[in-house]
Amino acid sequence: MYSVDLNSDLGESFGNYKIGNDDLIIPLVTSANVACGYHASDPVVMDKTIKMAAEAGIGVGAHPGYPDLMGFGRRNMVVTPDEAKAYVAYQLGALSAFTKKYGVPIQHCKPHGALYNMAGKDYALAKAICEAVYDFDPNIILLGLTGSELINAAKDTGLRACNEFFADRAYEEDGSLVNRKKEGAMIHDEALAVDRVIRVIKEKKVTAITGNDIELSIDSICVHGDGAKALEFVKKILGRLKEEGIATVSLKDKI
Repeated sequence: MYSVDLNSDLGESFGNYKIGNDDLIIPLVTSANVACGYHASDPVVMDKTIKMAAEAGIGVGAHPGYPDLMGFGRRNMVVTPDEAKAYVAYQLGALSAFTKKYGVPIQHCKPHGALYNMAGKDYALAKAICEAVYDFDPNIILLGLTGSELINAAKDTGLRACNEFFADRAYEEDGSLVNRKKEGAMIHDEALAVDRVIRVIKEKKVTAITGNDIELSIDSICVHGDGAKALEFVKKILGRLKEEGIATVSLKDKI
């Protein structure tokens, strides 16, 4: 039987700025990646998001990013591995104040934005992130892009690793995500996005932006919660998964 985790980047509102539909998305996904205050979120938002996730009984993950609120963590930064390790440790600590409050563990850690993409190709950066996670709690699962240096570093560090697929992002032939600045990077056709999800689960293949197929082995699907049609998109994915007999499970059940 096929199964997959559905994860979503959540808790990304900040102060008076509301981003996403967390209250509507949380009941539909199996894992939540919660922003930790660097690229987005604040203590009040973290508290509220963890509370909702705990009540829904879904897996809670840390979503650490670069200290870049203005750029939403999507701008590349030049930092040393030691600095990156400290940034991730700091954010794990911040989020853990709320996971402890509501009696839920940090199930996984998924770096955000530029930190995620840079670590996907930079082993030293990836290793620093994984070491920070391992030092904090070796039971935390590292969620990273399939075949990336993040996955390699997690395994080398002794962490369990899960491979992530993005339903609404285009892929290069090397398995990396197409840069958002490049035409065709985002997939706006929801039917196509859902078809890609089913195919990668069942066939372990996806068509790259070049038109050639690449092989990907995946454990989790990322469904973004901040788009205008995010809620309907998640519902369509869930409906199709049910039709195809594919179960949704949290990351801890994929290991």
